[in-house]
Amino acid sequence: MKYTVQMREQVKAFIDTLAPDSRKKIRLGLRGLETGRGDCTHLRERLVGYHRLRIGGYRILYRYLPGKVIECVFAESRSLVYVIFERDVLRRLRHEKK
Repeated sequence: MKYTVQMREQVKAFIDTLAPDSRKKIRLGLRGLETGRGDCTHLRERLVGYHRLRIGGYRILYRYLPGKVIECVFAESRSLVYVIFERDVLRRLRHEKK
């Protein structure tokens, strides 16, 4: 099953700030998402509907959209990703749906 992976600007900008080796690992991980590969899990509680891709010390949060599209909505280091996403990004994404 082949998916199209789309990235929001925050994800692109985050990847651009990383060292070349980390950038390469994340890009390979994102290519794996196209075919359903990677260390992925669905999120629970207030983050239901979102999934995470683990790549070393980094996490990429994504969701499935109609038409076999995966939208990567947020990326950050493991220690910060859920706090920032829940506090700032999730609120904005919910307002976009209205």
